[in-house]
Amino acid sequence: MGELVYDAMMAETVTIGGHNGDRIEAYLARPLGPGPYGGVVVIHHMPGYDAATKEITRRFAAEGYAAICPNLYSREAPGADPDDAAATARAAGGVPDERFVGDAAGAARTLRELTSSNGKVGTIGFCSGGRQSFLAACNLDLQAAVDCYGAFVVGEPPEGFPLQVGPIVDQAPNLSCPVLGLFGAEDQYPSPEQMRELDAELTRLGKPHEFHTYEGAGHAFMSVDRPSYRQDAAVDAWGKILAFYGEHLS
Repeated sequence: MGELVYDAMMAETVTIGGHNGDRIEAYLARPLGPGPYGGVVVIHHMPGYDAATKEITRRFAAEGYAAICPNLYSREAPGADPDDAAATARAAGGVPDERFVGDAAGAARTLRELTSSNGKVGTIGFCSGGRQSFLAACNLDLQAAVDCYGAFVVGEPPEGFPLQVGPIVDQAPNLSCPVLGLFGAEDQYPSPEQMRELDAELTRLGKPHEFHTYEGAGHAFMSVDRPSYRQDAAVDAWGKILAFYGEHLS
């Protein structure tokens, strides 16, 4: 029998300092070892700070990263059921960009202050969080950013859309790090045309990026608990995420 490798993690609810010093809830998962480990800020999707997002946060810890998911709806609905909190946040027009950036900065700071941190931090976001991952990379000092089907980095929301958001491609000159984009060819928001537009703009600006579009996949193709899940695309996307972080955060 070979030597056993110690494999353990800690996952818990914590309170961090967010935008304007507000105290907000977050979910922190990290390997129980001396490190040093890279850090990942996990940005939840529009349905909120839910069990599926916490599972993703734990996955990064299992892969050797300290990961934290800030509850972006902490102020609107502290302690509420994720569905109720998301409904409350949607009714308010969603999370203002400036406030999100402050919360993401607090999450990144929390990771870097861990004694096991190597000082490198990346972001990943799904759905509305994909746009916010790009937004964070334009406003914070990060080493990597992953955008999983984030809409309205380019393009305007359709009429009646619940979130009061607009395109942020004008901030692309400020990108602080490489970007990995993972998209579905059957998605409308973002559409393949919008992704080609963003790809062209980042290329024009000389910003390092890597985009992948999956045929037969639509929005939320990585959500294992939804009908939109596409196993082949999701497995391949996870491989690309871990390789990207391995290059930039390790």
